[in-house]
Amino acid sequence: MSTYLYRLANWSVVHRRIVLAVWLLLAVGAVVLAQASGGKTNDNFTIPGTESQQAVSVLEKKLPAANAGQTQLVFATHGDAKITDPANQKAIAATTTRLKAIPGVAAVVDPFQSKTISPKQQVAIGTVQYKNEALDVTDGTLDAVKKAVEPAQNSGVQVDYSGTAYPGWKQEISETPEMIGIAVAFVILLITFGAFVAAGLPILNAIIGVVITLMGITALAAVLDIASASTTVAMMLGLSCGIDYALFILSRHRNNLLTGMDVRESVALAVGTAGSSVVFAGLTVIIALCGLSVAGIPFLTVMGLAAAGAVLIALLVALTLLPALLGFAGMKVAKFINSPLRPGHHEAVARTAVDTPEQTAGAIWARFVVRWRIPVLIAGVALLAVIAIPVASMQLGLPSGNAKPTSDTQRRAYDNVTAGFGPGFNGALLVLADGVDSEQDVAQIGAALKSLPNVATVAPSARNGTLQLLQVVPKTGPNDTETADLVNRIRDDRSKIEGGTGAHILVGGQTASNIDVSSKLSSALPLFLVAVVGLAFVLLTFAFRTILVPIKSIIGFLLSVGAAFGAEVAMFQWGWGEKLFGITPTEIISFLPIIMLAIIFGLSSDYEVFVVSRIKEEYTKSGDARDAVERGTGYAARVVTAAALIMFAIFVAFMFTDDPTIKAIGFGFAVGVFLDAFVVRLTLVPAVMAIVKSKLWYHPQWFAKYVPDPDIEGEKLQQRLAATQSASPPVE
Repeated sequence: MSTYLYRLANWSVVHRRIVLAVWLLLAVGAVVLAQASGGKTNDNFTIPGTESQQAVSVLEKKLPAANAGQTQLVFATHGDAKITDPANQKAIAATTTRLKAIPGVAAVVDPFQSKTISPKQQVAIGTVQYKNEALDVTDGTLDAVKKAVEPAQNSGVQVDYSGTAYPGWKQEISETPEMIGIAVAFVILLITFGAFVAAGLPILNAIIGVVITLMGITALAAVLDIASASTTVAMMLGLSCGIDYALFILSRHRNNLLTGMDVRESVALAVGTAGSSVVFAGLTVIIALCGLSVAGIPFLTVMGLAAAGAVLIALLVALTLLPALLGFAGMKVAKFINSPLRPGHHEAVARTAVDTPEQTAGAIWARFVVRWRIPVLIAGVALLAVIAIPVASMQLGLPSGNAKPTSDTQRRAYDNVTAGFGPGFNGALLVLADGVDSEQDVAQIGAALKSLPNVATVAPSARNGTLQLLQVVPKTGPNDTETADLVNRIRDDRSKIEGGTGAHILVGGQTASNIDVSSKLSSALPLFLVAVVGLAFVLLTFAFRTILVPIKSIIGFLLSVGAAFGAEVAMFQWGWGEKLFGITPTEIISFLPIIMLAIIFGLSSDYEVFVVSRIKEEYTKSGDARDAVERGTGYAARVVTAAALIMFAIFVAFMFTDDPTIKAIGFGFAVGVFLDAFVVRLTLVPAVMAIVKSKLWYHPQWFAKYVPDPDIEGEKLQQRLAATQSASPPVE
């Protein structure tokens, strides 16, 4: 592999203008295609084969209006004022009249007609039903709804919204997290390399890759259902992996330059050696993300493939565009900043890493770990185990209005409905009774449902022929475990509830759908873990030609991800981060664990490859296993530290949003990467390798005979170059 990468990089340097032009054309083409397609992401978390999805299919066939977009209007008064005061009634009536006149509105339910007034008469619920599905409700229609409620607001009534489509539900994607992440990454790179050009090139590479990825996702969103979180995850990984992969190759290239090698040969050799590690690291991430498809959940499959596409593009950019840009940059990547406060400092640090690597901070740390390997191993494992303790109480669910910040209209609507009617009114279940012949059948089914524990009210809703909808309001909130128990009880007692009516009932609606999604995700975790770990085990065994390295990598991953889950539960479910992050304690998002497993496993394998490949390279040269651990870890420490800090900074930057889902994703990724890089890969891994020593590299004779050697450390490449090549001519 290293030979092919060497040739690819050499070609990219020689034909750098063509390579640059191709990537720029791809970026421009992706932008044009995205703009022309008009694609938009959505959060339609449905799973084929679940009962809630069957209910959706029945409604689409027999009562399509029930699947149309809907806005729930929550009117609230405070103090001594009441919704039923004459002035407020008149204002709400005027609001209802204006809502009915809006193009695109199919029906408006007045709270006084539906009698949805709270017992204390301070909260009322109205409904706006649209002609189209939620995604097809135009911004103009929603703006008109917002303007139509002005009479009620002018009367002193607070109006907030929830539902499947409402004013402000389509949040604009903020560019602040990316800008913060890029700025911090540039500072870290500047400290690492001490040169402006060297700091800027990895970021430029990552930005080009991310633009192509995001525009491609936007174009695909015109024909596929793509969750909005997909773009966030793809952007996180596209930026972080794009910068990291370029960082590893650029670091090796600059070291080559400082030894006197010419630019063209230096670039080709850097890609041929460090590039091999980058390829295997990227493949492990891609395998982990594609592995999300084994869960059989469409939105999760698309999210994984989108993120895998971002990593693949970052990998291709690092192997082709980066060498081309390095050819343009020439010796500028080694042109150090000369600070007046510390003249020559950056160049001295770089020279030390090349000439006397045993004096670097990474080498000092490596010697400490190797010397105190057993206490370090015990302390590291104990630390991760303690952080993982909260995992035992993890509760999963999909976010509802109560997870939003208090400044959000959906959160205010949720709180007012809870205060006025009870939490269950925020997550009513939709029971479809298909095959009813009379009102007596409807009443019988309704009475059976009302007799179940935890049911607050049962009310008939829309009807078409023999299909009757009933709204079942639980006494508990949409994410409460007792609500999930109620859904399961209705399904388990289906025959009893149907009685002799001849009808068949299904439990659907958003709350039931969320419960089904969470249940499916929980059951998919073991299958996903086995599939992804198995594939990665094969890949890492092939890369390092030993079984013990992959086993060690997987054990380290389990420690990292367990600690990351524990920190997530403590901060977001237990509420330790309530004030720090501005969030409301709630259940862990049901799709977060499986995504964290995929991404942390992939990224942990990244760092495993980068650290262990340098150790193997040193072991191949010296044959001294313990010395190789010290030297290899010392060489890898600086660049792995920079890469991990960049990823950590980018993930943390995405916590500077109002969306609690994005905050939870950013926090989980950041903690997982930080612990895995610094506690596992730079501490526990060298400690274990120093204990096991040369036995770690054992493989049976048949393995060496039948499995090709990918030469991940580039040893054969360097031997071939030393024997057959003279110095290449400098880049013109």
